[in-house]
Amino acid sequence: MDDLLSEKEQIDQMRAWWSDYGNYVIGGIVLGALALFGWNYYGDSTREMQTEASSLYGDLAGEIDDGDLDEAEALYGQLVSDYGDSAYAAQGRLVMARMYMDQNRDEDAADTLRDLLASAAGDEFKQVARLRLAKILLYQDEPQQVIDLLDAANEDDAFAARYDEVRGDAYVALERVEDARAAYERALGNVGQAGTINQEYVQLKLLDLPFENAQDAPADAAAEPATGETGAAGDPDVDEGDAG
Repeated sequence: MDDLLSEKEQIDQMRAWWSDYGNYVIGGIVLGALALFGWNYYGDSTREMQTEASSLYGDLAGEIDDGDLDEAEALYGQLVSDYGDSAYAAQGRLVMARMYMDQNRDEDAADTLRDLLASAAGDEFKQVARLRLAKILLYQDEPQQVIDLLDAANEDDAFAARYDEVRGDAYVALERVEDARAAYERALGNVGQAGTINQEYVQLKLLDLPFENAQDAPADAAAEPATGETGAAGDPDVDEGDAG
């Protein structure tokens, strides 16, 4: 009899526990199922979005290759509107900026690169965009903006030599010869980044700089052939040597 009573008491205790906590158990099971469903849905949705963004970018690249600016702009607008934070949108901004430069629309190119810098794109895309924007600003005869742009950057080591070369070009335009010399020397002295700049070209820019005092010039400076007014003028071909 005592055993039967003990079992009844256990059942009553289970019923009481379920009455108190059953809703939480059921809720936990439901939430777990929803989380699993949501994760799977998110994965499928993300893959679908990546596929669509990739397809749009492919179409955009094709129109740019064909030189069809109107179609390219339409596809570009859709890409950044629907997938603005994706790597495809970042790459789309880079190629559109290049196309605008080819069309002599340098301000549109600059605005496109500024949009990339303001976006959630990865740092590597932004480093490339900043370098290309700096070259456009040189082309637009805005050397101080170049200095401000590059000095505000948290540059990656892989871009250090290229940034210093462009800094040197901007300092030349500002007639800050010693700052230009220091920038070119940093670019050349960065042995680890030797492959990122045309060292011979930068060396020519450095040799072409005037010396404020004749005694500062190296002994063989007079023997160097003239290289023109300066090798540091902003080059309209803003994409030469850039990554991406």
